[in-house]
Amino acid sequence: MKSIKDIEIKEGEKIFLRVDYNVPIESGKVLDDTRIRRTIPTLEYLLERKAILILCSHLGRPKGKTLPELSLKPVAEKLSEIIKKDVHFSEEIIGENLIKKINSLSPGEIILIENIRFDPREEKEDEEFAKELRKLADTYVNDAFGASHRKHTSVHLLPKLFEKKAAGFLLFEETKNLKKVRENPERPAIAILGGAKIEDKIGIIEGLLDVMDKVLIGGGMMFTFWKAIGKKIGKSILTEGYVEKVKELLNTGKIIVANDALCAENLESEDVKNLEEIPENMAGYDIGKKSIENFKKEINSAKTIFWNGPMGVFENEKFKNGTIEIAKEIAKRTSEGAFSLAGGGETISAIKLAGVKDKFSYISTGGGASLEFMEKGTLPGIEALEE
Repeated sequence: MKSIKDIEIKEGEKIFLRVDYNVPIESGKVLDDTRIRRTIPTLEYLLERKAILILCSHLGRPKGKTLPELSLKPVAEKLSEIIKKDVHFSEEIIGENLIKKINSLSPGEIILIENIRFDPREEKEDEEFAKELRKLADTYVNDAFGASHRKHTSVHLLPKLFEKKAAGFLLFEETKNLKKVRENPERPAIAILGGAKIEDKIGIIEGLLDVMDKVLIGGGMMFTFWKAIGKKIGKSILTEGYVEKVKELLNTGKIIVANDALCAENLESEDVKNLEEIPENMAGYDIGKKSIENFKKEINSAKTIFWNGPMGVFENEKFKNGTIEIAKEIAKRTSEGAFSLAGGGETISAIKLAGVKDKFSYISTGGGASLEFMEKGTLPGIEALEE
């Protein structure tokens, strides 16, 4: 995979730049511009060389329909504000009118095309759609790490139609840091996994068991592990179909499951108890005090730490403690020389809440993408750049 530094950029060269501007928007305003800002070094590098940039991104899940609330127009306005430069916007994604508009741009100008997922062919790897997109530019650059695990037209099929293609700085940086954790971690190396759905994480757990010395399990998915070892889980979240698979994973001896939980009848209840087994009328919503201490011991002896997924329902004041404590402990261990990498939208929100965003070695912009990379060592969007 080449970086943009490895290819010659000529003045006026039209570059199709796939970015991940899937950012929260409310009342026409961008609430969090982190993903936009992480692409700025790539944009500046290409603009300094007087390229014409055709930016492409998705936003949300419109399922091939044009939904005004998922328009990228507010993103064009936010990007313009950040780079202090006009950013043109096109409601059209393909077609002769768009080609004319691009051809009228001067070297060093930018146009952002509308939400690529407004076209139903984006998510279907459609060859005709890819050929239409190919007409827009001379060169393809992918800087959308967070979308690179998708086999979508603009990520996986389109780059194959370009002879000249490369990775932007963000994609290159993400790949380098994840490889550091996956392929050559300083040991002891641990992974901490949380979140509610074990079905989303079973493949990554298997992949991490080959790479990491220990895998720590918290979050809602820990109750499927509890069920597998015969512990009472009350009304806690359970994915019944995975209990037998979890038993196999536990036999590796590398998994440490949170062994107590903060429980209540529901999220609104004021009666919260720290328990090692959960009564019928209650559910677990956070890891408990013993689990926090056990996890801290593992963090404090680790030299490489990978974290994805909160330890509980951290958005709720009563059940945020486990997640916040783990975030702070990883930050502390990082300050002592460990390498820490975190990924996933909820994980990043929790790190911000804990006030330690700048104290991790690296924060990935992709949740699903970072998990899939850790599992497989590559992504469809990366493979398309390597061909």
